[in-house]
Amino acid sequence: MSIDPDSPDFVTSVARGLSVIRSFGHGNPTLTLAEVADKTDLTRPTARRFLLTLEALGYIHTDGKRFWLAPRTLDLGYAYLSSMSVSDIAQASMQHVVELLNESCSMAVLDRDEIVYVARVPPKHAMGLQVGLGTRLPLYCNSVGRVLMAHQDAGWLDAYFANVERPVLTRFTITGEAELRAALEDVRKNGYALIDQEVEEGLRAIAVPIHGAGGKVVAGVSVGAHTARASKADMLNKVLPPLRQCAKEIEDLLMRSGTRLGL
Repeated sequence: MSIDPDSPDFVTSVARGLSVIRSFGHGNPTLTLAEVADKTDLTRPTARRFLLTLEALGYIHTDGKRFWLAPRTLDLGYAYLSSMSVSDIAQASMQHVVELLNESCSMAVLDRDEIVYVARVPPKHAMGLQVGLGTRLPLYCNSVGRVLMAHQDAGWLDAYFANVERPVLTRFTITGEAELRAALEDVRKNGYALIDQEVEEGLRAIAVPIHGAGGKVVAGVSVGAHTARASKADMLNKVLPPLRQCAKEIEDLLMRSGTRLGL
């Protein structure tokens, strides 16, 4: 169930408090009162009250001039993850893929215009792109993101392309609406998304969907590999078959456990 922000059931103070927490992040680990007010479109007195309340609750620290998130904020994300036991459910299947290929295997879900990683098994060797539980990445240039986008309805896609910025991250990043829509059609037709160095040069990734009740795509699972270790043909011929098997195993486990995915 979703309500309109103008509804009497909508608690504005909760929305504002969460916006204050979300104003911190990569590139913004510490913020002044003025910066928080600017990022949240709140007045300084209002932003100050929220910051001091969050500090009193243990979610924010301050030195009197700058503010930063406290470790307790992790509870908000881990409450979601632990309630589903997603990592436990997917771990064995993903671990098998990593042992077979010695490449990273990750599982993510959709959250508005981003993906959020909910399970991950790293390889033994070092990877360039470092992600962990709770890491967020853009949809348009990410393999799981493309899989999830490809299974949204036309209205959702229209709103996404009209409102979401799509910066160029590498010289290979596809950002144009027409090109992306064509890529999404290929994902729907082929059942997988192959990303070639669009998030980070030297990194290829392939993803397949995970279906929930009624056949709805609720997540995606991917394998990432360095271009020196895996060609595009390797991703299709060597990586895709065990990845599809992994997705099928996770689907079966989710159905048997009654776990629901999706944000």
